[in-house]
Amino acid sequence: MEAIDPAYGAGTLLTIAAAAVALLLVLIIVVRMHAFVALILISFVTAVVAGIPLADVPGVAIGAFGSTLGQVALLVGLGAMIGRLLEVTGGAQVLADTLIARFGEKRAPFALGVAALLFGFPIFFDAGLVVFLPIIFSVARRFGGSLLLYALPAAGAFAAMHAIVPPHPGPVTAATELGGSVGLTLLVGVPVAFVSWYVGVYLFVKAYAGKIDVPIRESMLAGMSGGDPVELDDGPDGRPREATPPSFGSVLAILLLPLVLIALNTTLTTLRTVGTVAEDAGWADVLILVGQTPVALLITVLVASYTLGRRGRSLATVEGILNDALAPIAAVVLITGAGGMFGGVLRQSGIGAALEESLADLGLPLIVSAFLIATILRVAQGSATVALVTASGLLSTAVVAADLSDLKVVCLVLAIAAGSTVLSHVNDSGFWLVSRFFGMDVKTTLKTWTVMETTLGLAIFALAVLLWFVVP
Repeated sequence: MEAIDPAYGAGTLLTIAAAAVALLLVLIIVVRMHAFVALILISFVTAVVAGIPLADVPGVAIGAFGSTLGQVALLVGLGAMIGRLLEVTGGAQVLADTLIARFGEKRAPFALGVAALLFGFPIFFDAGLVVFLPIIFSVARRFGGSLLLYALPAAGAFAAMHAIVPPHPGPVTAATELGGSVGLTLLVGVPVAFVSWYVGVYLFVKAYAGKIDVPIRESMLAGMSGGDPVELDDGPDGRPREATPPSFGSVLAILLLPLVLIALNTTLTTLRTVGTVAEDAGWADVLILVGQTPVALLITVLVASYTLGRRGRSLATVEGILNDALAPIAAVVLITGAGGMFGGVLRQSGIGAALEESLADLGLPLIVSAFLIATILRVAQGSATVALVTASGLLSTAVVAADLSDLKVVCLVLAIAAGSTVLSHVNDSGFWLVSRFFGMDVKTTLKTWTVMETTLGLAIFALAVLLWFVVP
């Protein structure tokens, strides 16, 4: 849909945008309105107040909602299925046990963090943390010391992957809103997530947070003894089958499969652009197709279903596992779509163009503006996903006008992700999740989790700025 001629000047439009964001935060934080409902309401109100013709308001809003869902829902749904399969088949436990055995007792926190980074590729922060809790408690009780020495590296790894790496909804939506490549965001995001985790989380925990004594209480361990999460089907003789967890190589192969396919897609597309691969090469078309992010994730779901899910389970049981994976993500997907609706309204009303002019007047580099806008939204309303979606919507017009390369757009996605990560506090559900699960009071959570999230976000931003000035 083509942009509608602005009804007001830049100053008025920016005032409307600021008031819209402020009202959105009041509805979510003070009134406690559900974020999905609040985003839809503010989208329609903003469209009307900004001067979009009343007859066009539904089309603009619903079009932006559908466009966002078309990009996000497919990836998030498939990613959740992969994560659920790895969870119920014991893949997470295998990852942790193998890495701890290879790295040794002294590097157990590092091993847990690496396992969480791998497992965090397809699974959301809160779901991943819940799955890893028995593993974290088991390792902490086995080796001793503060619970935070083992818990925070894993929690920080899930936070990094959730903020930076597709198929998580925030980075997928940000890349889509800014006109970037989801596949390239994934390929760049994985190494950035690891480096930023190592600097902003692991080193921080070793130097400071891990030295704060938080003991393991027996109440934490209740009901978290691990084991096979889904019962196995009976064998042909009527006796229950024995659980056979997958090998470390099998789990690692499942996690690497989509990355390899997407990397092939990106490489062949580049080679075709420079003329190294012929335009009419059929084999290249096939590999480019299977390397499209949704197709790569679909292939991974199928492979995981038959190599992991069928270990002692019927197809009907595997179907139930995949079905269970979708229910928890419904709210996230819908909120993300509503955030895309809000961003679409901001673009169509001319607010995005007005923001572009204002940023140019301030003289701030686009990447700094991206970080600051996301940080303000994160601190004000708490949700990293909402901050990512809203900030990318606000910046989309400026990004289009700047005519940036795909790698530059990825840098902006990283900067927005960095801003949406810092300063997690009492209005963030993740703050309370960590506080409750790890048995910390608010003061301890603020000086450990909040500071760690900030160091993680700053590490991501530093890498984004470095790439911004290095890549063409």
